[in-house]
Amino acid sequence: MPAYYDESTKTWFCKFYYTDYTGAKKQKKKRGFKLQREAKEWERNFLERLQGTPDMTFQALYDIYIDDMRHRLRPGTVKKAESVFRNRILPYFKDKPISSITPADIRAWQNTQIDAGYSSGYLEQIHIIMSILFNYAVSYYNLPSNPCKKAGGMGKQTRSMNFWTLAQYTGFIQHVTDIAAHAALQLLFYSGMRFGEMMALTLADFDFQANTISVSKTLHHASGCDTVGPPKTANGNRVISMPAAIMQEVQAYAAKIYGMAPEDRVFTFTDALIRGNIKRYSEKAGIPRIRIHDIRHSHVSLLIDMGFTPHLIAERIGDTVQMVNSTYGHLYPSKHAEVAEKLNRIIVPN
Repeated sequence: MPAYYDESTKTWFCKFYYTDYTGAKKQKKKRGFKLQREAKEWERNFLERLQGTPDMTFQALYDIYIDDMRHRLRPGTVKKAESVFRNRILPYFKDKPISSITPADIRAWQNTQIDAGYSSGYLEQIHIIMSILFNYAVSYYNLPSNPCKKAGGMGKQTRSMNFWTLAQYTGFIQHVTDIAAHAALQLLFYSGMRFGEMMALTLADFDFQANTISVSKTLHHASGCDTVGPPKTANGNRVISMPAAIMQEVQAYAAKIYGMAPEDRVFTFTDALIRGNIKRYSEKAGIPRIRIHDIRHSHVSLLIDMGFTPHLIAERIGDTVQMVNSTYGHLYPSKHAEVAEKLNRIIVPN
């Protein structure tokens, strides 16, 4: 694995041959290294990535994985994983060969994360992201086993969630004066749709006669660029029946935008507008500040309080009945006492 010195630039470069996935032999050349060992290391990492051996470094595996996932996962999901790897994982493991990382190494890394004081839920998210990467290496790059499985988790999924009651929301929304923010918040609270789904809505998605909204896409904002893709799940494609008052407000807001065509997006601001209004006016209303996504939880909580079934709620928010039961089941009032009482009436008739 030789490296070469370029007298004209006073830097090192590597030049070598490799066989690509089609079987063709190709030459690779990379310039600009200050040190000879840097050029050799770059060549070694390139060949390890190409061959996908368990001796590749953690950084090389991560680069392969992220590039692969960009073709398969939503941009927001990839961006979240990149942030976790960059800040919580790569500084610890990037130069280690993946085959040399043991459960003991994982436990030692976990302890540094626990000592940092992160929440139990966040610790579990970090561990899951790490374990998924090692599962990827086991499945596609001949790693014998996933060290995260033997090491065990370092947190737990939490069931706590934040939401506003109808009374709290009503007290909040009366302070919002920006017409775009007001219309968007009303739409989020009374539809339960995801923020990205709302941001992707065009004027043509609104049927102001039938008072329905067709949801068939979602907007991703990453690295200063907006992209429109399919909803988060297959169930996300749906038609939502809306209160007439909310549809009238959206229609009035859209009418104020000059020259809006059916294919134009109705809301073109960023989430900063909604987050800013939530911060300012939740304080003014004297209620807890919540995230934008928690407005979706607020809608589901409202529907549960109104007595609607998990099946109807799942259809409305574009998810599964299983998800509604697992995420919101604790909000449903217990019926066990009612069951016992009805059984008792059968045993002991009045």
